[in-house]
This record gives sequence, C-alpha cells and structure tokens, in this order.
Amino acid sequence: MSESVVLVEKSEGVATVTLNRPASLNALSSGLRQGLTDAFEALAEDDDTRVVILTGAGRAFCAGVDLKELGQQGTSDWGNESTVIRGDPVRAMGKLPQPVIGAINGFAITGGFEIALACDLLIASTAARFSDTHARVGILPGWGLSQRLCRAIGIYRAKELSLTGNYLEAERAYEWGLVSRVVPPDELIPTCRALARDMLSCEPSTLRGYKKVIDDGFATTFGEAMTLESERSRSHAKSVRPDEIEGRRAGIQARGRQQSGDG
Repeated sequence: MSESVVLVEKSEGVATVTLNRPASLNALSSGLRQGLTDAFEALAEDDDTRVVILTGAGRAFCAGVDLKELGQQGTSDWGNESTVIRGDPVRAMGKLPQPVIGAINGFAITGGFEIALACDLLIASTAARFSDTHARVGILPGWGLSQRLCRAIGIYRAKELSLTGNYLEAERAYEWGLVSRVVPPDELIPTCRALARDMLSCEPSTLRGYKKVIDDGFATTFGEAMTLESERSRSHAKSVRPDEIEGRRAGIQARGRQQSGDG
C-alpha cells in the first residue's frame, strides 16, 4: 500500500501535519489538496489537539499546484464553487481554531506560498525560498495571496514579488517581517515544537479566543477591530473567576523570572 500524501502525527496536544509528496516537491495534486482539506477539517473537531505544525517532506515545503496535472485537466472547473470549496485547504485552515505554526523547510511556491501565508506564524529553515509565480503560469491567485502578502510585508514589496515571480530567500523574508525566525534545517521542527509547548502553557479557551479576535479584527478596519476587541473582552471576562487568575499568577511570575534570568 502506498504511503499517504498527508501525514498527521499527534503527540501531547500537538498535531504535526506533513505534506508527503517529496519526489514531486509536495506539489498540490488533487489528491494532496483533498487530503490536506480532510486533515484540517478533522483537526478542527479534535479538542485534544491544541496546536498544529505544518511542514513538508523532503527539500520543499510545497511547490504549488501540480502543473503537470493542471496541464492535463485544465482550469475550467475552478469556476465551480463547490469544487473550489471542497478542495480548498486554505479555506479549511481558516476554520481551524488552533494556532498553526508553519515550518517552512524549503521551497514555498505559488499555491504553497498561499498555504504558508494561511498559517498563524512562520518559522523558516535557512533552506526556505518563497516565490509567487501566478503571473508566470498565467493564472490569478484564489487562496488569498494577493491580499495576505501585501498586508504582511507591504504593498510595494508584495508587488515586487508577485509581478516578477522572483524568489525571496529566508533571511530577506525575515528582514521583511514575513517569517518570525530563521534557523538551521535541523533546528526547524524542534524550534516549532518549543513554540507549540509555549502555546500549550496558555489557558486553552483563551488561546483559541485570542487567535480568533486577532484574525477577525485584522479582516476589518482599525476602528471596527477596536470595538470588536472590547466586546470580546467583556464577554470573555464574564466566564473568568478571580480564583482562576490567582491560581495562574504564581506560574506567570515563575515563568517571567525564568525568561528574564532572575529565576
């Protein structure tokens, strides 16, 4: 039996999802798109999974839509809304209540770049490379790249990348604020797991609520976002007991001393 094109490994509250077509640079075949969509939909319903790490097998994170398959099948059915929704891993990622850490191990190209941008934060290997080749292939993005990228790095830098198709190396991606950190390849997954453990130490329902208020506010105007935050804050406060805060205080103080070197 052939190995799955999507691997999901769960351990202690963290699910590591791996795109597993290394011989094809994890190009997004219809099977891989569907597999990712199914995996994210299942994780969204899994209360035991509190953080997700997304990465690729081999030397690529994801080389984008499988152009060989696309050349054979064409794009005529992309206008079919049901087809787009069902095979849309980015839409499924958007419904995940858990934070998603993107472990960008290599090439993240076009559709793969879009999947990376749908993560909540990105940690890049020194081998990571980003590129938007939509204009070179002759198609327009449909998973959010034209809107997310300019919000992440600024409209002029985004236009430089998208209107040339040029590659962006990991260090420059860090300088531009696209990725949070750049680490050696053998430190990529350990770094992401350490960040996941930090997230696991937060109060679970607040972690999910905080992610949602950031995302919902980012999708609207600043004024509307401020109102949204105020409303969510008041609503959440009603469910928090003083003794719960007091119980967490010692742990917060100990962590602060440890991270500041005073512990």
